[in-house]
Amino acid sequence: MIYTVTLNPSIDYIVQVEDLKLGELNRMKHDDKLPGGKGINVSRVLNQLNVNSQATGFLGGFTGGFIKDWLEEEGVKTGFVKISDDTRINIKLKHGEETEINGLGPTISKQEQTVFFEKMQAVKTGDIVILSGSVPPSLGNNFYEQIIAHCLEIGADFMIDTTGSELLEALPKKPLLIKPNHHELAELFGVPLKTREDIIVYGKKCLDLGAQHVIVSMAGDGALFFEGENVYFAEPIKGVVKNSVGAGDSMIAGFVGAYSVTKEPLEAFKTGVATGTATAFSTDLAKKAFINEMKPKVKLIKL
Repeated sequence: MIYTVTLNPSIDYIVQVEDLKLGELNRMKHDDKLPGGKGINVSRVLNQLNVNSQATGFLGGFTGGFIKDWLEEEGVKTGFVKISDDTRINIKLKHGEETEINGLGPTISKQEQTVFFEKMQAVKTGDIVILSGSVPPSLGNNFYEQIIAHCLEIGADFMIDTTGSELLEALPKKPLLIKPNHHELAELFGVPLKTREDIIVYGKKCLDLGAQHVIVSMAGDGALFFEGENVYFAEPIKGVVKNSVGAGDSMIAGFVGAYSVTKEPLEAFKTGVATGTATAFSTDLAKKAFINEMKPKVKLIKL
């Protein structure tokens, strides 16, 4: 089983305004409300790939109810802890360029945290736990570390999708996969990465520090995959980018979903490229038919 952990989910309230005027009445041209959160995105895409997962974390209030109902209607299994505070709403205001206003996240009590770790007892040896996104301030600085320690104790694999010191500290614990983009990789090591050769040096360093597999996404310049002594380059697929939000999460879903079935890293990377690209070319997360359409277009070069 794959478990996706989203500690600070949201409703993403997407508002389109043609000509935003601050201090005046503005009317929306269009709006959408979607379940948000990196782990939630992963579970939604895994569902399109017909790979079982359980989405877990913390949900509360009418906003949490909206997210839970949406996921269950799509067929995604959920195991969230119900909390007394409300799940946040993130506003994405589109008026030419996008302006984001993100909520801080709920206050989560010690008792609610205890219930979360009780639910994590369902994770067994051989399962995969995907840790994605931000941590609400009320959970402190080491909540991911506690989850990783539980995974190591029972023999479950974990994948972590975060940045900075949290990611660096997780590497010696041998995550199944990390997926920084090239900017995040540069930030991780505090160095400028100006060329693909620069990126390769530090992608390999992530392996040396403990990661089992590394994907470095480079937006419109493709992606690099590091496994053992090998480095592969996925050429960018041509198309119209409609949605950068969730493309990275979709790539993670494609890789982990395929790897959980086949244990073939290179085939998993191909699936990850297809799912990430399909989402980038969609208005929401990728659907199964479009993912299947992208798969034959994935071209890999061994460097």
